[in-house]
Amino acid sequence: MSQRRPSTEIAHLFGLIAGIAAVVALYFARAVLVPFALAMLLSFVLTPLVKQLQRLRLPRVPSVILVVFLAVAGAVFVGIVVTNQLIDVTTQLPTYRANIQKKLTFLHNKAGTGVLKATEAVSELGTEVVETLPGTTRPNPSRTGRSPAPLKPGEPVEVRVIQTPGSSLEVLLSLVEPLGIAGVVLVLTIFILLRLEDLRNRFIRLVGHNHITLMTQALDDASRRISTYLFLQFVVSAVYGTVIGLGLHLIGLPNALLWGVIASVFRFVPYVGSPLAAFLPIALSLAVFDGWTKSLMILGFYLVIEVVVGNFVEPMLYGAKTGISSLAILVAAVFWTLLWGPIGLVLSTPLTVCLVVVGRHVPQLGFLHVLLGDQPVLTPELRFYQRMLAADLGEARQVLEQYLQSSSLLELYDSVVIPALGMAQRDRQQNDLDEAAAETIYQNTREMLDELNEECLGPQKPDADSVPEEHEAAISCGGKIICIPSRTGADETVATMLVQLLEREGCQAACIPLRSQVEMIGHLAEAQPDMVVVSALQPFGLTHAKRSVAQVRNRLPNVNLVIGLWNFTGEVQGILTRLGSQVRGVVVPSLAAALRDLRQPNLDQPTNAELSPREHEAVASR
Repeated sequence: MSQRRPSTEIAHLFGLIAGIAAVVALYFARAVLVPFALAMLLSFVLTPLVKQLQRLRLPRVPSVILVVFLAVAGAVFVGIVVTNQLIDVTTQLPTYRANIQKKLTFLHNKAGTGVLKATEAVSELGTEVVETLPGTTRPNPSRTGRSPAPLKPGEPVEVRVIQTPGSSLEVLLSLVEPLGIAGVVLVLTIFILLRLEDLRNRFIRLVGHNHITLMTQALDDASRRISTYLFLQFVVSAVYGTVIGLGLHLIGLPNALLWGVIASVFRFVPYVGSPLAAFLPIALSLAVFDGWTKSLMILGFYLVIEVVVGNFVEPMLYGAKTGISSLAILVAAVFWTLLWGPIGLVLSTPLTVCLVVVGRHVPQLGFLHVLLGDQPVLTPELRFYQRMLAADLGEARQVLEQYLQSSSLLELYDSVVIPALGMAQRDRQQNDLDEAAAETIYQNTREMLDELNEECLGPQKPDADSVPEEHEAAISCGGKIICIPSRTGADETVATMLVQLLEREGCQAACIPLRSQVEMIGHLAEAQPDMVVVSALQPFGLTHAKRSVAQVRNRLPNVNLVIGLWNFTGEVQGILTRLGSQVRGVVVPSLAAALRDLRQPNLDQPTNAELSPREHEAVASR
């Protein structure tokens, strides 16, 4: 007996359990994983420098040692400068006491004596209420300014525990842990830089031996995205700190170098880093400067720089390099901070980039790319159809307008509208969509396309790839072309789109409204067209198209006939065989092919409408 495969529900349950187990492991193993993650982050930053030195024919070991030494020396230098600047700030704070007192007095006076008296009265009333409650302790006389009431026998006495300052040994021991973590990170970084290729090969052998191509693409993608992101963020942070330092120096704030360095370092912390870096210099400016002008100047300076960098510089440089959506960056920052604390906040973006890359290349983890990635998860035709289902005509029109910004009206019809109508027709056939809702979608689509057609000024020629040059000046377009829907409102909608495109090229074309077959054939016979286009949207439209073609041939045996099997992706020659040898005409799967073949002066013989390269690409994408 063959072993039964687990059901989808059990598989999803196992996946949920595995995800919870992974989160728990990340939390409890953070003491090991955090140094390793920091070392990996530093290796991504330093690897390009090591490779550059190797290109200069310097051996691997000296290159790694030199790069790490320069990095550590730079970090120590920045630390010394920041420490000296901080000491200078703390020594100057007492000289600003008078200015601080003056501004506090100003705020006290501006707040209004009435409000302050009311606040004091409420505070005293609350104190009296608390004192009358049983089991409460007496307030501290130093806070209330009143002498304590005499204690009754047996009444509990308030006890306060005051901690004495720690000894020098305790302070020294408190520094051992961060220094030890820094040492572990440094050793791991050196080891990773020395054995980078060996670690990569071992990882591929362990995880992706049977999928070496997939793993190679994933590793290259992750490494490229993270390296590019970190390099660009380093450049942006350095320039950001330089601009902040120069601006504060010109305004006259002391220790501008310190605030510039802090702004650069804090820029690596998403969301909260920049506000924290701005708080200290703004607070210091209140103590340093007389009045409020320069403090407001510093506040406005930070706001302007942050708006420019956050909304223009960063999106332009590396907004699309990470492949993460803005919401995902925020959620990832909260998630990794809860797991690993402040270090998790710094590592949140690189770690999330790795998750997005894994989701992009591993089908089983594709949900990560959908949840965290910045690429659209719905194609334009799906978005358009979904908004039409929701009766949100405004957003549905926005989808079409956005697509028109980079494409022609013909491409919009073939690549977006016709596939969306095909989805509606499929759902109607499967009873997922009732007839009234389907007809509403068809009608709203026709009205929307009429408006877009009027707004697109000037005649619009089809693409050169869709129309052969020898048919550009064909005289057949001078005849009367009549489009007739096969059966549904979707067929009529596509026929209307074809008429619009023909009229934009100066052709005489019209569409017969959807009626019974007898009525439509009667109107067709009265019109005496030179060409007839039978519009039948796939899927489920071939049978009705065959019936319509037979009736047209019975009534107009000599008319040139084009059978539009819109959204059809199979072999056209097989369709001609099913229609029968008595059918003289052309089968086309797209509006671009229809426009091309309607330019032919003679359509008496059945032909196989070959697709242009762009049509093949559009069909394949569907």
